[in-house]
Amino acid sequence: MDLKPGDVVTLKSGGHPLTVVEVNEDAVACLWMGGEGDLFRETLPLAVLELAEPEDSDEEDEDEDEDEDEDEDSEDGDDDEEDEDEDEDDKPRKKK
Repeated sequence: MDLKPGDVVTLKSGGHPLTVVEVNEDAVACLWMGGEGDLFRETLPLAVLELAEPEDSDEEDEDEDEDEDEDEDSEDGDDDEEDEDEDEDDKPRKKK
């Protein structure tokens, strides 16, 4: 596996994505952010790493499309509520 600084890798056993900082013959220096925002750096054997799967940008686009659909739905919902109020005004009211 040919790695270069900037590549994103993971441990074969799983875990956080790691960013490659430096590549030597059999070892790779990596950086990653911990769960609380701490920055870690460790040199790991090449044998324990694999190239991370790239995230699909299509999924992000789908999420944005869903957000737009929700916005449109809420706009339509406002109009429906106003129509309901108008309908109530047209109905005769019972006296108590």
